[in-house]
Amino acid sequence: MPADEVVRFRGVDVVRGESHLLRAVDWTVHSDERWVLLGPNGAGKTTLMQLASAQMHPTRGEVTVLGETLGAVDVFELRTRIGLTSAALAQRISGTERVGDVVVSAGYAVVGRWRERYDVHDLTRAAMLMDQWGVAPYAGRPFGTLSEGERKRTQIARALMTDPELLLLDEPGAGLDLGGREDLVSRLTDLARDDQAPAQVLVTHHVEEIPPGYTHALLLRGGQVVAAGPVDDVVTPELLSDTFGLPLALGRVRGRFTARRASPPA
Repeated sequence: MPADEVVRFRGVDVVRGESHLLRAVDWTVHSDERWVLLGPNGAGKTTLMQLASAQMHPTRGEVTVLGETLGAVDVFELRTRIGLTSAALAQRISGTERVGDVVVSAGYAVVGRWRERYDVHDLTRAAMLMDQWGVAPYAGRPFGTLSEGERKRTQIARALMTDPELLLLDEPGAGLDLGGREDLVSRLTDLARDDQAPAQVLVTHHVEEIPPGYTHALLLRGGQVVAAGPVDDVVTPELLSDTFGLPLALGRVRGRFTARRASPPA
């Protein structure tokens, strides 16, 4: 039996003023797929993620998320079924908030613990996720004292707190040093290979950040889809060169990609 559709875009445009942020986008994500979105700055990746996370509506076309069509559903209820990490969300987290509270408060879909009451199940799940993502030792520390890598892993633990049906990761590797990036990619690889994990969509600028186990790729340029499909068919030198507007050479070792500018002919 085919896996369920969790995201479906059909003829989607997003227009702001005279600018098309997305144009005629068709895209489908199934529950057993792990997608990476690649493209240069301004390609439309963040706009696409805002649609998939029910944070905005399309100008034209249809977006269906977890079986619900945007414009005909209570988006506040729908958002509770989606795990999301993004720079915008990180900016809403107070630097004084304890790490443990950042994670557990996702159960109420709030940022910052106030007077909510959490049962043993909530606290146990938060502790398990913090351990899984390597931030359990910092549970009592203020979020603002963490390194960038620790903050990113805390946000992913938070995004998984409600056992979402869809996990959206908007540039989780941004700003990380080499060690932080490699630690994150390793943990995302484990998550990608977990049959019980939700469908996943990861946005990045860099092929080096694609975790082994990711199954599909979508390439965007100028708000339009360059290519979409299985990773092996899409992450190619030719299609990446078209996407980034530069001749690129691609390498792959044990499932990890590398890219560099192609040497000009002698």
